[in-house]
Amino acid sequence: HVVFGKDDLERVVDLESDRFQHLSYSELAFQTEAGAVYGEYRKNITSPFSVLNEKLQDLAYDAHTYKHTTIGFERDIKAMPQQFDYSRSFFQRFYRPENVVLLVVGDIEPKATLELVRKSYGAWPKGYTPPQIPPEPPQKAERTAEIGYPGKTLPILDIAYKGEAFDPANRDYVAALLLEDLIFGSTSELHKKLLLQKQKVQSLEGSVPMNRDQPLFEAVAMVKEPADIGYVRDEIYRALETFKTTPVDAGRLRDLKRRNTYSFIMGLDTPEAVAGALARFVALTGDIAVVETLYAQMEAVTPEDLMRAAKKYFTPERRTVVVL
Repeated sequence: HVVFGKDDLERVVDLESDRFQHLSYSELAFQTEAGAVYGEYRKNITSPFSVLNEKLQDLAYDAHTYKHTTIGFERDIKAMPQQFDYSRSFFQRFYRPENVVLLVVGDIEPKATLELVRKSYGAWPKGYTPPQIPPEPPQKAERTAEIGYPGKTLPILDIAYKGEAFDPANRDYVAALLLEDLIFGSTSELHKKLLLQKQKVQSLEGSVPMNRDQPLFEAVAMVKEPADIGYVRDEIYRALETFKTTPVDAGRLRDLKRRNTYSFIMGLDTPEAVAGALARFVALTGDIAVVETLYAQMEAVTPEDLMRAAKKYFTPERRTVVVL
């Protein structure tokens, strides 16, 4: 992304369109950059959370490319300097107009801006072919692992469940977005108990991502004492079971919906924030109208929907647990 003054819009569109369509680089420049990527990997892996996430994804997935993190496995990164020809074919396959989202946000005149885009991008030849990503087969049993960390850190517990891809029309998925906050948020009973009352964890976070394919719905806890890992794990399981059988208070659910909607709207306070909030929606669905669909669906979620979603997603056969 680029942040710039509106007087430079025409120049920026011209430069960016040239870069996306005609990027040229030498093999030496590619090898230098490949080395920088390996340096980034080595820097990231000094974080226990990066070590944990790498192991979790590798363990949870068998066939899908979500098996590796965005930056990839170390063996592939180390081999990258020899992949110059492949990098060119990668660029030719993926940097095509059918696979690009161009989002321009700010004090602009839309019609004139679209003319600039047509002028600079209009001759860009199509040719994108989506990769054939193998679907992940259903998981049939819980998977577990314990890994060491070559440094000082508190123990970290990561409990992940195979979820579902982003789909605002899927009431179960939208209910899971609300469950993330209800179960693990700062006002949740679990958060109060483990972080404030019992002081068993340093941090507790839930995550329900917006992905094109099946992601992991996660709960990550940094535990203060190794002896308490089992206790924290069981308390998380207990909280998940509660949401399967006990309806959420209607007033609490209503307040959460209002807070989510208000928070999203109030976050659209700068051009950069608007672009950041909308880009992924456009990339996933091709439109920003999906935002209206998502929040309308969220408003319609009932306590019964929440129980159904909890029963659907939080089952042992969908679960992968890694302790670092």
